[in-house]
Amino acid sequence: MEKIVERFQRYIAIDTRSDEQSNTCPSTPGQLELGALLVKELHQIGLYEVRQDKNGYVYAVLPSNLEKKVPAIGFIAHLDTSPDLDGKCVNPKIFTYQGGDIRLNDQYSIKVQECPFLKDLEGQEIITTDGTTLLGADDKAGVAAIMDAMEYLINHPEIKHGKISIAFTPDEEIGRGADNFDIEGFGVDFAYTVDGGALGELEYENFNAASVQIDIQGKNVHPGSAKNIMVNSILVAMELESMLPVNEKPEYTQGYEGFYLLTDMKGCIEHTTLKYIIRDHSKEKFQEKKVYLEKVIDYLNDKYGQIIAWEIKDTYYNMKEKILPHKEIIELAKQSMKELGIIPLIRPIRGGTDGARLSYMGLPCPNFFAGGYNAHGRYELIPTNSLKLASQLIVRIVENNSK
Repeated sequence: MEKIVERFQRYIAIDTRSDEQSNTCPSTPGQLELGALLVKELHQIGLYEVRQDKNGYVYAVLPSNLEKKVPAIGFIAHLDTSPDLDGKCVNPKIFTYQGGDIRLNDQYSIKVQECPFLKDLEGQEIITTDGTTLLGADDKAGVAAIMDAMEYLINHPEIKHGKISIAFTPDEEIGRGADNFDIEGFGVDFAYTVDGGALGELEYENFNAASVQIDIQGKNVHPGSAKNIMVNSILVAMELESMLPVNEKPEYTQGYEGFYLLTDMKGCIEHTTLKYIIRDHSKEKFQEKKVYLEKVIDYLNDKYGQIIAWEIKDTYYNMKEKILPHKEIIELAKQSMKELGIIPLIRPIRGGTDGARLSYMGLPCPNFFAGGYNAHGRYELIPTNSLKLASQLIVRIVENNSK
C-alpha cells in the first residue's frame, strides 16, 4: 500500500493540465515531463520495448511467460489532468476518514450533504487535496495502478500471463487522447482503460459527443441613435441559450439522459462567441439534439438577418456497439473483480474515454475504475485501498486470461 501511494504522490506533483488552445501534441510540457519519468521507472522495473514517441505517448511491453498462446491484453491510462484548475498537487492530505464533512482549508469543504458516498468511506484511509489544486486521481491513479501491477508481475514471475502492453496517453481531457495512438505497434487483442471512477465501476457505454462553436456578429452604434439599427450579439446569444431545453442540462440529468452544456461565452455588442458540448448515449437522440440546435440557429438567422455562423464537430461515439460483440472482455473483468471481493458496478459513463475512440479504431477497450471521486475539481479524493485494488485487479485479469 505504502509504495503505490508514494508512486501516486510522485505523479500528482507534476502539473500535467492539458490545454485545448494549444495545437501541439502533447498540448502542455508537463505531460512530457511525467512521460519521461515513467519511461525511467519502466526501465527500472524491467519492462521491454519502453519508448516515449514524439507526441508524448509512452509504451512498454511485458512479454508472455506462457508456452501456449493467449490473447494479448493492453492497459491504458492518460497523463493529463483537467484544464479547469491547478494540476500540481504538492500538498495532498492523507488520513483515516472518521465521518462528517471534510475541511480542506478555511474556504472549502467536502460536504456529506453534497457527497453522500462519503458515508461508505468511513474508517478508510483517503487522500484529498488541500483545496487549492486538483488531486489528479483522474487519471494518475490509473497510471499508478498500472505501474504498480507491472512491477508486481515482474517481481512474481511465477504468475503466468500472456503478452501485456501498456500505454499512457496525452490530452485525453481535451478529447485528443487517441489521435496519435499506435494501435498496430501496441499489438494487443483488446485493452482496458483504467480511468477514474469509484471502486467496482466497469463501463462499456459512453456518451456520443459533439463540440460546437457559434459566432454571432452584431452591429454596434451609439445607443442614443440605436433604434432599428443596433443588434446586440450578447442578447442574441442569451436568446439562443434560452431556447435550448432547460431540463437538458447537466445539472438536471443523470444516467442515460443527455444534455447541452454551454462551456464558454465571450463577447461584446459587436461579436459574441459561444462554445457548447452536446452529449447523449442514444445515437438517435444525439442526432436529434444536433438538429434541434440547427433549427434554433436557423430561426435566429431568419429573425436577425444571417448573423450567426456555427461549426459542429463529432468528437467520439458510444463504444457499446463495438464492445458487445466481445462481451467476454467484460466477463473477464467481472469475474476478476468478484474473485477480489469487489462488487462489479456496470453503468454508463457520463462522459468519454480514450477507450471509446480506440474501440472505433479497431481495439475493443472498455473502462474500469481507478478509485477516484469528484474528478476535475478541488474536491477530488481517492481511498488508498481502492487504488491498491485497481492494481490487484490488473494482475488478476492477466492471471485469468492465461487459464
